[in-house]
Amino acid sequence: MCVKKIAGVLRAISGSPHPKNFTSAIIAAAGLSERFGGETTKQMTQLCGDPVLVHTVRAYQMTECIHEIIIVARRHEIPTWERLCREYSFDKVTKIIQGGETRQMSVMKGLDAVHEKSKYVAIADGARCLTTPDQIEVVCRTAYKYKAATAAHRATDTVKIADSKGFIDSTADRNTVWLAQTPQVFKTKLYRAAAYTAFKKGFEATDDNSLVEFIKHPVRLVECGAQNIKITTRDELCIAEAILADRKRLEEEL
Repeated sequence: MCVKKIAGVLRAISGSPHPKNFTSAIIAAAGLSERFGGETTKQMTQLCGDPVLVHTVRAYQMTECIHEIIIVARRHEIPTWERLCREYSFDKVTKIIQGGETRQMSVMKGLDAVHEKSKYVAIADGARCLTTPDQIEVVCRTAYKYKAATAAHRATDTVKIADSKGFIDSTADRNTVWLAQTPQVFKTKLYRAAAYTAFKKGFEATDDNSLVEFIKHPVRLVECGAQNIKITTRDELCIAEAILADRKRLEEEL
């Protein structure tokens, strides 16, 4: 069943298309883009006529169950994002704040900025610019049921676990291997407890699911397909352009 159909089923189950669960989106866009290269950060780079981050914010702006958006950005880019949010009428963006030294610290700063009514937080990579409103909604509504849910995609390649010298140590069971994506959505109180527990204990994670896993709370996986990619290198920018062009072609044919 496709994500769009799943979103429709979940809407029917949960009732109103405007859930009572106040959901805050925290979009992490304060990275240095070191692997991307060039003078312009990947979030500022043009993709089919718009900056990468604009594509990301637009998806969350269009998602009915998202009530507010907090953008965590690099300090010198904040004025540009303030201007672009006005130009694109992103009225759900309530705050644009400076990021921290690491992504984990940036998200914590975003967490401190959410509205006091926030019941759930949807945490996103600013460079994961192909995420659709339907995908965001289905992950959010899954989190409303399980308190924690993440966008992900089942691995299709055989995954090898290496030893410290770079030789194969073991082969993972492909049936149990998923590639984590964003959004990663959590009950706000749960995520706050996880984030501050990790901070106090010095635990560093590469994604937000790991923080919640650290306090032993289960996270529900939601299949969101292979197109929900994150822009890390310029090769992925070319892939994103092709996917967006294909989506536009399909829309025009309808």
